[in-house]
Amino acid sequence: MFSWLDQRKTKIILSWLVGWTLVCFWGVFPVTGQTPPVPATELRGVWLTNVDSEVLFSRDRLTDALEQLDRLHFNTIYPTVWNDGYTLYPSVVGKEVTGRSVLKIPGLQKRDMLAEVIEQSHQRGMSVLPWLEFGFMAPAESELVKRHPDWITNRADGSQVVMQGIHPRVWLNPVHPQVQQLMVDLVTELVTHYDIDGIQLDDHFGLPVELGYDAYTRQVYQSEHNGQLPPENPEDEAWIRWRADRITIVMERIFAAVKSKRPDAIVSLSPNPQHFAYSRYLQDWFSWERQGFVEELLIQIYRDDLERFQAELKRPEVQVALAHIPVGIGVLTGLKNRSVPMSQVQEQVAEVRNGKFAGVSFFFYETLWNLSQESSQNRQTDWKSIFPQPAARPSILHCWQ
Repeated sequence: MFSWLDQRKTKIILSWLVGWTLVCFWGVFPVTGQTPPVPATELRGVWLTNVDSEVLFSRDRLTDALEQLDRLHFNTIYPTVWNDGYTLYPSVVGKEVTGRSVLKIPGLQKRDMLAEVIEQSHQRGMSVLPWLEFGFMAPAESELVKRHPDWITNRADGSQVVMQGIHPRVWLNPVHPQVQQLMVDLVTELVTHYDIDGIQLDDHFGLPVELGYDAYTRQVYQSEHNGQLPPENPEDEAWIRWRADRITIVMERIFAAVKSKRPDAIVSLSPNPQHFAYSRYLQDWFSWERQGFVEELLIQIYRDDLERFQAELKRPEVQVALAHIPVGIGVLTGLKNRSVPMSQVQEQVAEVRNGKFAGVSFFFYETLWNLSQESSQNRQTDWKSIFPQPAARPSILHCWQ
């Protein structure tokens, strides 16, 4: 149907064989403990979110942040654009489904935050990939949910709320055609109206394994299984597979939408490790990568223990993907109430470089140097040692490996 998809399938078969060969013969990474050289081409990203951060709520604050990131040789910005059931940029699609074109925060009114990020980042040679942070997740009391209650899925007992820390969340049903269209329309709007370098989805572009028992999904399942109801056990292997395949269909539609409007835009994904993503959130990203729907992979490996961090880097599916597309690692630099020492960040970056990965992205901006038990000045000095000189951003569009 799509010529670009046919070409990818041929490349996928070859890269799969090459990838498994590399895994078998390389076996293990280079000896750890050695300081790897700083690559001339390396992904150096950071996520900008509106949670525990006000960097996006002021043009001056945004300018200061981008200037500092540029000075410290970052090259990729992932700004959130879909959060709390609203867009963070003026959106026709958002207004149609929520009644508001942008999240109701004073700092986002009467301006186009995303346009500012793109303009200022591109002036400094940094790439911008808008990040649909909430994916299929939404606040339980959001206007989106109130207007479209039929879009929400539930557990077998009828309950809908899934707690995220102290926050009650619900999940949009990825099987529902109108939910699918919402995701496609948001992405299409972004690649059509903004000069972006790609789009990014993350671990919320999935579904908690206990969900999927809403009336609509039951009906679709029954129509394909001679009237049989879905298994009562949400962890039934075939039931997991069926729901995961429905999410894959949405991923394919999003990829097609991006390529039809902006062929050079990259489809990036930042999931949890595959074994967790698939079994707990029905997100089969390894299958997506094999089918050519993911062009950049940033696996979130938020681990304090170095051995656990190393083990995730060495997993076979990660190594296979690495032979095919740029694969980077998401590194946690801290949370509002959880400081991560720079020594740990430096150690993990070294492991990523030893593993010949495409690079790193850090969650999240404020904890690079602002929210930390260490001084801001000392942390910025450490960043200079991590990225001592600029680096080009790797891309599948430019002969990756």
